[in-house]
Amino acid sequence: MCGIFAYVNHQTPKTLDEILKTLLSGLSRLELRGCDSAGVAFDLYDDDGDCAIATAKCPGKMLILKSSGKVEELKSQLQNIDVDFEDEYSQHIGIAHTRWATHGPVSTVNSHPHTSGSKNEFVVIHNGVISNCDTLRKYLVSKGYSFESDTDTECIPLLLHYIWKQTEEKEEVTLVNLVEKVMRQLEGTFAIVVKSAVFPTQLVAARRGSPLLLGVKSSSSATLDHIPVYNQQMKSGIIFLEDGDLASIVDGSLMLQRVGEDERREFADFSEVEVEIQQLMKGDYPTFMIKEIKEQPETIVNVSRGRVNYEESSVVLGGLSKHIGEIKRSRRIVILGCGTSYHAAIAARQLIEEMSDLPVTVDVASDFVDRSGAIYRDDVVIFVSQSGETADTLSALNYAKKRGCLLVGITNTVGSTISRETDCGIHCNAGQEIGVASTKTFSAQFTVLVLFALLLSEGRFSKRKRYTEILQSLKKLPAQISETLELEDQCKKIAELWKDKTSVLMMARGYNFANVLEGALKLKEVANLFAEGILTGELKHGPLALVEHGLPMLMIVCDDNTFDKCMNAVQQVTARGGNPVIICDRHLKPKLEKFSQHLLLLPETTDCLKGLLSVVPLQLLAYHVATLRGHNVRDTRLIPLNCFRLTSQEHWRSRSRWSKKCRLL
Repeated sequence: MCGIFAYVNHQTPKTLDEILKTLLSGLSRLELRGCDSAGVAFDLYDDDGDCAIATAKCPGKMLILKSSGKVEELKSQLQNIDVDFEDEYSQHIGIAHTRWATHGPVSTVNSHPHTSGSKNEFVVIHNGVISNCDTLRKYLVSKGYSFESDTDTECIPLLLHYIWKQTEEKEEVTLVNLVEKVMRQLEGTFAIVVKSAVFPTQLVAARRGSPLLLGVKSSSSATLDHIPVYNQQMKSGIIFLEDGDLASIVDGSLMLQRVGEDERREFADFSEVEVEIQQLMKGDYPTFMIKEIKEQPETIVNVSRGRVNYEESSVVLGGLSKHIGEIKRSRRIVILGCGTSYHAAIAARQLIEEMSDLPVTVDVASDFVDRSGAIYRDDVVIFVSQSGETADTLSALNYAKKRGCLLVGITNTVGSTISRETDCGIHCNAGQEIGVASTKTFSAQFTVLVLFALLLSEGRFSKRKRYTEILQSLKKLPAQISETLELEDQCKKIAELWKDKTSVLMMARGYNFANVLEGALKLKEVANLFAEGILTGELKHGPLALVEHGLPMLMIVCDDNTFDKCMNAVQQVTARGGNPVIICDRHLKPKLEKFSQHLLLLPETTDCLKGLLSVVPLQLLAYHVATLRGHNVRDTRLIPLNCFRLTSQEHWRSRSRWSKKCRLL
């Protein structure tokens, strides 16, 4: 992980030597996080405010130095520069960075700080990952910008420069205006610090996901009445920034704000920027929904990255590290969610019970609150939500909090209410989902819960064989999902048969039951086609009466402990004139082809992960039925999802407890 450090002195005379020692001292402390390169950017002014040296390295009144290797290498470079280290500065802004390579190899050019150009209009240090950097690169290249490095970070100063150049009334713009606009275009997790030759007395720090704190030291009291949490006067102390926070220092004055909470003047051309970037994000796909369906192999990789060590057969979920013992000792595990999140929880329930030997209850969040479900102090309650803002799930969270149990959040949105209000949790890392229907989020939540189940079984010899089997199968899963996506042409043909129907019946049992619930939801959600998902074991308890020739049906049959019972159901359905579409393991084709004209064959994997394969054709079917019926598979979430946002005051009173590690600003 990278480390970022900035130092601002205002009306406190310091020599250049003292300033650089402060910056390097900060880097040395951060070096423990990992360091393969380091860099600094600092001002070089004389008493009149002019650049102290005039060289090609310092056209923007600041000097940037970078080196590969440890911080000591950077110190050696600084000792050889031709400046007067005894020059005194009453006002100065310096930033420094230690890099742990994630994008691009270890090299000086890939080291931070990164700049917008030779004049250093905007200079950035960054920790985290910008997940849409490829999209931003394409956009900026189309606008005439070139990239010097392989990093994701370089997108930030160039995007700042582009937005600044588009601004007609530059004298009214501040650095915080620009950073706020850029933050809205960035996806991923990050903490950034920005300094600028255009705004030489301004520094802006911002965070989303990656922790960041602000250290304040003043000889006079700093009034912070405008910050509800810090409604006091302070001479020194630490301010923990929350997700979405912007801290700006202008001429020695500190201001904190939250992205989007102030009305700010829109820049000319910026709406065009957002539209064009969104189009680039969609790529060659006609809609975001189909794009996100086909991103699922990458989603599994992203969820597992940094959490699964396949060589050592180990799982690490850092967000749970302090609480895993408490979870293992709990009375039971309760999982609450709505819609797709509820289905993901059902999909993983059986495995969590198997690997933990704990009873697991899965409930729809709204129903759990309505009936005042029982929760005990030694329970663990898990809240699953893509947005982290689902109103019914938040209501259940508030209900559970009063019972004193351990609260765990699983969300795809860094800094959401659930991530702040729970005791610990896991981020899905699925990336932004723009399509109207959740697709890759289901796979991400399911995978996170699988990792959770594996973590609960670590250290138990009796579970080791099963643990290793699942882990090795998970390693192959991205390639197998890619293979399953090749069923799209078959799904289109089946969609042609279903497009004029009024209802669809789906059934499965065991690990795949959750998928027919999810498949039915997708047909209702995007195709406006009524669909019902049932347990195959319930077929004879009423639904069998519906079966007749011409009824669209889908069954999932896998070679697991439910196979014989599923085969019995297939025979009953076909005996009554049904012609079901069957999703099955590839090697089952000889046994099933006489019962169906439409077999969707899946690659072989372990039983508990088959749901991550069988859900793919269900998503493809829903998508193609919707398009054939002429429905707009929308690219924005126009369906009124049951979410709400906290007010500013409520947000400030809520303090994040997911991560206690912070880095200095």
